[in-house]
Amino acid sequence: MKYEQINPALFIKNRKNFAKNMAPKSLAVFNSNDIYPISADSTMPFEQHRDIFYLSGVDQEESILVIFPDCPKEKHREILFLKETNEHIAIWEGEKLTKEKAFETSGIKTVYWLQDMEKVMFEIMTQCDTVYLNTNEHYRANVETETREDRFSKWLKNKYPAHRVAKSAPILQRLRSVKDSIEIDLIQQACDITEKGFRRVLNFVKPDVWEYEIEAEFMHEFLRNRSKKFAYTPIIASGNNANVLHYIENNQQCKAGDLILMDVGAEYANYSSDMTRTIPVSGRFTDRQKAVYNAVIRVKNEATKMLIPGTDWTDYHAEVGKIMTSELLDLNLLDKADVQNENPEWPAYKKYFMHGTSHHMGLDTHDYGILTEPMQENMVWTVEPGIYIPEEGFGIRLEDDVVIQKTGEPFNLMRNIPLEADEIEDIMNS
Repeated sequence: MKYEQINPALFIKNRKNFAKNMAPKSLAVFNSNDIYPISADSTMPFEQHRDIFYLSGVDQEESILVIFPDCPKEKHREILFLKETNEHIAIWEGEKLTKEKAFETSGIKTVYWLQDMEKVMFEIMTQCDTVYLNTNEHYRANVETETREDRFSKWLKNKYPAHRVAKSAPILQRLRSVKDSIEIDLIQQACDITEKGFRRVLNFVKPDVWEYEIEAEFMHEFLRNRSKKFAYTPIIASGNNANVLHYIENNQQCKAGDLILMDVGAEYANYSSDMTRTIPVSGRFTDRQKAVYNAVIRVKNEATKMLIPGTDWTDYHAEVGKIMTSELLDLNLLDKADVQNENPEWPAYKKYFMHGTSHHMGLDTHDYGILTEPMQENMVWTVEPGIYIPEEGFGIRLEDDVVIQKTGEPFNLMRNIPLEADEIEDIMNS
């Protein structure tokens, strides 16, 4: 890992909060992700399962966390099972967590090697009635690969068929959506790294540069600031490519007079940032481009004000739609007849702004959260309106990450990242 060690108080607190929500005489199990194969002896870079990381800070493969608050043996109320490290592993792969280092990382005192898992699990399973299993129930999830968590759940249900089974997901959806101050600091670090990348790009972009060269500039700056990668697949979309919402080819040349929509974010310590900026290839917006750009900013500013405790996600998007409709009328992209005759299920503004304005953000770019429950203090949300005009050859999206406050407007974690059109132009022409 490239990031500095996280205060284990975060993970200790997270486990306590999870345990408070468990049924009596129950235990919960969380597995690390697999290292996924490519072919031959090649593998994809390891990415830790965010749930076991959230609850333990353990960031390596072949790890299992057990939480059993009512266990008769105090030492078995929190257990880590880890891949046993040795000199051979240290030479070929680098050091893995020792039992001592695992305690420093997680605050968990009881650490066993994986070869002892079945024996210890047998003992504690005889002492519990319910087992919480961890399934991916995110509203955007579409998983076809069998995960390590899936295999473990099959094994456990087959071996202990008489136990009741419960779901960890509803508990984690609520806990992970509200951020601890340590988490907010980590997300801020990710946003600060993203800012450095963006400022680098502002001084790099010029006519005829390639989209992948811009991507490379971001990656260079991210790596040199302790980020291991983009938080998600970057979008570097020049010209009409910006009108493809998930354009990720990043293989076209940027032409004079065009705009470039850049939806990128650095990760830091597995926490995401999520930024979108749209800039002119030539360093200056045309009058029409600037008019649309400033309309998107106005929508973004008004939407941000609505992100307060108690806001309903569905109502929020309906209100943003009304604001966007007004801007599109002023830009002559819609007329009054379009609005009067619109389909309520797909309002007129959706022709130019077809995606949502905000989503939860944190350990996952589209983070855990229950969209049918009101917004709360210390949730982190994106704000990302856009206007997409294929017939004019450009699309504009602007996005910041904000923290909902107890009172007043949200705190903008991307407050230092240039946004206003005049500031963008000044930096690009300095």
